[in-house]
Amino acid sequence: MHVVHSHSVPAAFFPPFDVLSPRTQSAPFVFCSPHSGRHYPPEFLALSRLDPKTLRRSEDCFVDLLFQPVAKLGAPLISARFPRAYLDLNREPYELDPELVDEPLPAHANTQSIRVAGGLGTVARIVADGEEIYSDRLSLESVLARIEQLYFPFHAELSRLVATTREAFGYAVLIDCHSMPSSTMAPGGAQRPDVVIGDRFGASADPRLTLLIRDEFQHRGFKVQLNRPYAGGYITEHHGRPARGTHAVQLEINRGLYMNELTFQQSAGYVALEKAIAEIAEHLFEAVPALLDYRAAAE
Repeated sequence: MHVVHSHSVPAAFFPPFDVLSPRTQSAPFVFCSPHSGRHYPPEFLALSRLDPKTLRRSEDCFVDLLFQPVAKLGAPLISARFPRAYLDLNREPYELDPELVDEPLPAHANTQSIRVAGGLGTVARIVADGEEIYSDRLSLESVLARIEQLYFPFHAELSRLVATTREAFGYAVLIDCHSMPSSTMAPGGAQRPDVVIGDRFGASADPRLTLLIRDEFQHRGFKVQLNRPYAGGYITEHHGRPARGTHAVQLEINRGLYMNELTFQQSAGYVALEKAIAEIAEHLFEAVPALLDYRAAAE
């Protein structure tokens, strides 16, 4: 299929993703960072009524960098280069907002999802704290171009990584990596946990895997919650098929652990968190085969 790159998608977004691969994949894991893209090209800024700093409130800042060590340890990491405020990969391909587009949407668009209702569809209408991104409505052609040229290539590569991992090891574990604001938007700003692990309430991964990940974080002093307030989005739901040997878990890391959320600078806690993530990954790579390798269990 030949895709014509229309001028509606900035050239800065190509290639749409980076894959950090180990020399030899030795672990049955794939890591994914769909929301850490930080290219905000002039063409996008010209469409937006917001300044770059406000747009970055939707960004999972530095998450791709925090998880980089997994490649040296034996697992690939795929990360998006474009920002979540431009296109959200953790949605169905066509969760589209009728209020955002200047023409009728195609029949296959999902205009009724809770995420679309909240302004956070595949092409978001608002940033994380509720500010409208665009001064004008977008053309349907430009919205579909983002999906064709960025969304589908990213998901094709992610699916390929998961499939080749499952073929090589007999099963695959996808860790979908995100970050969350340090306090809730609720009055009084109740503190959030350090880490939220989502497995769609047991539907997207073997519960033993989820508990193993929880224990690894808790042993290092992190406060962990399961599935609340984040149970896992489209990526976890789409790939998590434990009965078929593909387990998907979403990780949400509290931004207060590693960055200043006002200046978007790494904080003193960054290095310690990166080290903890590397240690946890190493332990998981050692422990998970005994837990999930059905071939080994059957022998």
